[in-house]
Amino acid sequence: MRRRIRSSKNFGPEQEIQAFANELFVGTTEKLSAIDPLIATHADNWDLKRMAVIDRNILRLGVFELLHSAETPPKVCINEAIELAKRFGDSESGKFINGVLDAIHKAHAR
Repeated sequence: MRRRIRSSKNFGPEQEIQAFANELFVGTTEKLSAIDPLIATHADNWDLKRMAVIDRNILRLGVFELLHSAETPPKVCINEAIELAKRFGDSESGKFINGVLDAIHKAHAR
């Protein structure tokens, strides 16, 4: 059975979404040297290198958005990261992400 390919015009991400995703990616990679120590400081008893790759990268995106995106309220940043963790991480990822991002938010509130 052959799959029908959907037109990107009808089903592709809109330019605003692409621009936002690019902003998160570029910003996170540019600020990685400042983000990783924050995560390490607030992730009690966790070494950054031993974290699950997906959790570590969700935390990096979440920290960047939390600290550098004036458009997105902190609560929304944290909730979006938790939802990503629940979808792509393991059964404990959401709780872990919530705890670390909440601690960073309290310590570095904008």
